[in-house]
Amino acid sequence: MPPAPELISPRSPRVAAARRLAKRNFRGKERLFLAEGPQAVREAAAHRAGGTATLVELFATPDAAERYADIMGEARDAGARVHLATEEVIAEISTTVTPQGLVGICRFLDTPFEEVLMNRPRLVAVLAHVRDPGNAGTVLRCADAAGADAVVLTDASVDLYNPKAVRASVGSLFHLPVAVGVPVERAVAGLKDAGVRILAADGAGEHDLDDELDKGSMGGPTAWVFGNEAWGLPEDTRTLADAVVRVPIHGKAESLNLATAAAVCLYASARAQRAAGGCRSVTPG
Repeated sequence: MPPAPELISPRSPRVAAARRLAKRNFRGKERLFLAEGPQAVREAAAHRAGGTATLVELFATPDAAERYADIMGEARDAGARVHLATEEVIAEISTTVTPQGLVGICRFLDTPFEEVLMNRPRLVAVLAHVRDPGNAGTVLRCADAAGADAVVLTDASVDLYNPKAVRASVGSLFHLPVAVGVPVERAVAGLKDAGVRILAADGAGEHDLDDELDKGSMGGPTAWVFGNEAWGLPEDTRTLADAVVRVPIHGKAESLNLATAAAVCLYASARAQRAAGGCRSVTPG
């Protein structure tokens, strides 16, 4: 039989403090954010930054604690404070309609932009004017899946630690370096100085992605710049890029949404970089 929860009041100070992290100003003040669900909590428990555990606290219903006993053990091994809580308490902390019984509190984990550059990135996603947290998290997930070395969110983009962005990343937030609050001009200049070609993704771009692949021009270090969901990239950002590239529409669809276009672009670069002569190719010894 599951043990009785220790946190039973949704109005307790501990619960109220956790709930406040749903708001950006409190996240920034405490440098803490919420990670909900087993996948995000598992990744948070395994993550370290400079030897310091990312997961600092975990709330779980008794049923979830039994179902995810391995995650509970990993959380304790990481030194996190673990609380058994009622479903009402979890619902108060959670920002989802149907909580999954696990909510973690994590330390901020963004990486300084200078550190991203020092690691000589070969594939980077730059979110220049992305305002929707779900899109931001999904692009981060796509970048992770494509093997990108980093993601950069400019100062004109959404908060990385918005609960919806964290959920949409499905744990990828904990997998690769993410720099935040970088002015787009600085991001582009720094990446160019590091030898990275800047490609702006835009449906009205003068260069066609298929043509770029056919020309063999996609194999080098590349940063893709993605813009706002509704109005794309402003002209002053487009002019910073080495090329403005469109994803070809072969059917009758009016356009692709941001996350889909990002996945196509990032995977195109990933494939080109892994082809013979690309910057990720491996020469047999």
